[in-house]
Amino acid sequence: MDGRRLSFHLAGINNQNFLMQDDQTGSWWQQVTGEALHGPLKGRRLDLVFHDEISFADWRREHPGGRVLKPDDSAPWREFSENWEADTARLPVVTPVGKGEPLGPREVVVGVRLGDRAKAYPLSALQKQSPVEDTVGGVPIVLVVGGDGRSVRTFERTLDGREIHLFRKPGAEPLALVDAETGSEWTFAGEAAGGPLRGKKLGKVFVLKDYWFDWKAYNPRTAVYMLAAR
Repeated sequence: MDGRRLSFHLAGINNQNFLMQDDQTGSWWQQVTGEALHGPLKGRRLDLVFHDEISFADWRREHPGGRVLKPDDSAPWREFSENWEADTARLPVVTPVGKGEPLGPREVVVGVRLGDRAKAYPLSALQKQSPVEDTVGGVPIVLVVGGDGRSVRTFERTLDGREIHLFRKPGAEPLALVDAETGSEWTFAGEAAGGPLRGKKLGKVFVLKDYWFDWKAYNPRTAVYMLAAR
């Protein structure tokens, strides 16, 4: 921040979201937004770094020589994290749920924000319909669920100024997609592995897998993707 390196440690939990404090100024920062909520740096925001939340199997396939950070094995960390999901699921959420909410507060969504537009995609809907093509903030995108049924990646569908349409290749293992325009085959990493577009890469789009109540708290005007009634 402003050329100064900050070091962070766990400070607490706010609405079931990680709070961290920097050692240099004592400011408190919110995990989900990267914004300082209290202290000398209040209102400042850390730069977002692209990340993937995917299965280890997918990551290992793409990075066979990659290194793994071993989790802290200390007793306090084990005690804090052992039953985190089960314990927090029993707690009430701070964000009030209004009438006519399209989703339950703990429905897992895949959130996409492009420009001033935000949209939430229920994971359950993506699992039934992947890949899903859409346009958010004027950007054509495609959301793809990995072979494990839980890993989700999103890419821009515009390549060399042309919009393409992607479909899942039946029976492919690992998962593969095919575009309708050239018949090129694409991997879960968004890379063309065969066909006329071999070697091309789709632009990655940042997504946040989150609970509905949390996503809506920080994106109050978000749209919601819903499966069509059959």
